Amino acid sequence: MPIREYCNPNVVCCEPDAPISEVAALMRKHHVGDVIVVANQHEGNQIPLGILTDRDILIETIALDVEARLFTASDLMSTPVTTVHEEAGLNEALGIMRGKRIRRLPVVNHAGGVVGIVTTDDLLNLLSAELSSLSAVVVEQTIKEERLRK
Repeated sequence: MPIREYCNPNVVCCEPDAPISEVAALMRKHHVGDVIVVANQHEGNQIPLGILTDRDILIETIALDVEARLFTASDLMSTPVTTVHEEAGLNEALGIMRGKRIRRLPVVNHAGGVVGIVTTDDLLNLLSAELSSLSAVVVEQTIKEERLRK
């Protein structure tokens, strides 16, 4: 299955010149730990330029006792942002995340526009649900076998 089937399509984005206080407010409002910094291109595509996490803000401002209001999203974002094409498989996306040691992976379309994001938390939830379903099959099959063989 393509990764677009697993990704979260509700991506929170901001412009590069967004003040950090605005970015933090977006994170709080949408209950997320990351914002994709984008450039708006033709055909309505939002092209990812970088990614900014709550940890980036904390480590680069508060931990250094620096005024966060002095920075914009482009000042603190991680760039270049690693992405995965929406047609890629789950294993490819996992390989990218593992290889790059990243927990968040924007999903892009053929034009490079953001269509979603996949995170380790999302994938852990998905995989644990799948494993739970698989273990239920094993348990149910054992119960069925016991009833048939009495």
